[in-house]
Amino acid sequence: MPHKKEAHNNSSACSCCSTGLKAAYQAAKHMGLSRRHLILGAGTAAVGGWALKNRPARAEETKTKTGSTILPANQLIVQPVLTYSLPQRQEKTSWRHWGGIMDTADLAQETRRINNELRKLTNSHNLSIKLLPLITVNTEAEAAKTKQTTCDVMLIYGAGAYKDVIDALVPTDKPVLFFLRHKSGPVYLWYEILHPTFLRQQTDDYQKKNINVEDVIVDDYEELAWRLNALSGLRKTLGQKIVAIGGAGGWGLGHKFGPTVAREKWHLDIIEIPYPKVGKLLEKHRSDERANAQAAREAEKYMAQPNIELHTDVKAVQNSFLLYNFFKNLMIEHQATAFTIKGCMLVIIPMAETTACLPLSLLNDEGYLAFCESDFAVIPAGMLMHHITGTPAFLNDPTWPHHGMVTLAHCTAPRKMDGKNYAPTKIYTHFESDYGAAPKVEMAIGREVTMVVPDFQSQKWIGAKGKIVANPFHDICRSQIDVAIDGDWQKLLEDMRGFHWMMVYGDCRKEVGYAIKHLGIEWKDVSA
Repeated sequence: MPHKKEAHNNSSACSCCSTGLKAAYQAAKHMGLSRRHLILGAGTAAVGGWALKNRPARAEETKTKTGSTILPANQLIVQPVLTYSLPQRQEKTSWRHWGGIMDTADLAQETRRINNELRKLTNSHNLSIKLLPLITVNTEAEAAKTKQTTCDVMLIYGAGAYKDVIDALVPTDKPVLFFLRHKSGPVYLWYEILHPTFLRQQTDDYQKKNINVEDVIVDDYEELAWRLNALSGLRKTLGQKIVAIGGAGGWGLGHKFGPTVAREKWHLDIIEIPYPKVGKLLEKHRSDERANAQAAREAEKYMAQPNIELHTDVKAVQNSFLLYNFFKNLMIEHQATAFTIKGCMLVIIPMAETTACLPLSLLNDEGYLAFCESDFAVIPAGMLMHHITGTPAFLNDPTWPHHGMVTLAHCTAPRKMDGKNYAPTKIYTHFESDYGAAPKVEMAIGREVTMVVPDFQSQKWIGAKGKIVANPFHDICRSQIDVAIDGDWQKLLEDMRGFHWMMVYGDCRKEVGYAIKHLGIEWKDVSA
């Protein structure tokens, strides 16, 4: 295998991989932004009540010192409801509303149709949902009782019933979806009146806080499927447990706001492990002969792969596998599926005699969520995108968008960006330190990607679609791609906020935008 160790000028401090520019952080400390300003927008979202109210349906929980008592769900619990009314003929007066359900036979047929359609939906889409038995409702009393059902999402088929029934049925503490029929079956009453009668409550202005036109589907089960997938991804993200070596932090203002927003808005359970404790545990792990033998075997097997080229010391790779197993053991011990590390370049290197780059890449390829820099302004975005797509998320340093393209780079890229296949990879030193082992992943040219630009306070996110056009080799973080931006790249440049971006393969913009609206986060898609 080719082997070389490149020298680089490291006289300047790294601006991309530190826990935050000191000047920016010091400025943030004096801005005086209040906690109320920090959480602004979350108060009108339904998700807080949604997650808390449904905790009894979850697995047994234990409250940690981080304060979160919300556990993520493996499945999104969906309660389908069919609203109807059976009109009685009367002479010389209006006796029936719009709609094709007029008698018990029509009702039975529509019930069978809905059950068959939902069965087909779950069989044909990879959705992590649990469908509860369909409930039929035609009175206020039935509506009020159904409203109390323990579920994550209420899916209402608005065939009939009048305004008082719908008002009594719709909860305010969880997401609600309406399915209306135009051509897919008997036309529904609420196909006519949902907008003026319910959303606007017979006024000119929207009156509902937890439901709007984005929550209404007409005929199309593909439209329903992606919304359910988005809500499922959000539900899995809320309350997720993450181990944070060195504590929770962030870049720039993200250092001030990121951890608080992650806990308050995203309900993340952050298990902070201070470096003095990490140092003692890691020293013990590195002195274990069996652990070293295991790391040596795994490193040899890894380097023998045909699509791996080694351009650093073998010992750095062996130490990386020691560190990878150490990180994974910490997650197992704390029953966490996510991991991040603060002070990646400074503190861990002398402890581990390698960098965290390759270990984080390995964890991502194994299905965990592993991020460098402990940047909690952006970590929730990576979690959400992962749970929506089922593939790894690439936390990256963006550059200056220009001429319709942007370069994204970092030293911790997953190799299995599509969730299945290992990309060809060259292992170099970590760029800024010229030490350790860091993967240069050759990502798939022509692959469509989604880029998300979170702000420091989870108030407004920017989204863009693009296509990978090159894997350059500039003197920057090792894994680097040039992405052609699909859409208004100048608007992206003007609206950029925060710092780190998240990127995944495929197009999940509408799912991300739909999910975060339930947390009161504004979404701007420059590729729309």
